[in-house]
Amino acid sequence: QVQLVESGGGLVQPGGSLRLSCAASGSIFSINAMAWYRQAPGKGRELVARITSDGSTNYADSVKGRFTISRDNAKNTAYLQMSSLKPEDTAVYYCAAVVRITVATRTTDYWGQGTQVTVSS
Repeated sequence: QVQLVESGGGLVQPGGSLRLSCAASGSIFSINAMAWYRQAPGKGRELVARITSDGSTNYADSVKGRFTISRDNAKNTAYLQMSSLKPEDTAVYYCAAVVRITVATRTTDYWGQGTQVTVSS
């Protein structure tokens, strides 16, 4: 019913930048929060950044000042601008969205398939 498609991952040198995009499509009445998570090899999935429908944001301490989350409500798309990247930022990055399909239904969490970000020289 709802699909999230991430793009923008890749290989970047330490200190470099990348911009991830997450486009939501399908039967969408409204999207509450959108978020980016990441999972490094051998580690659990962690929240990187989150943005609500009114633009309020929060970030993991490890990315504050380096990453910026934003969204375009008209396009149902969220972005993650990543700067000053470090090798420890290497992970699969997943987009998540809290979606209401109709005005009368409860919200449901949806996830994208993930995009690999590798920071290495």
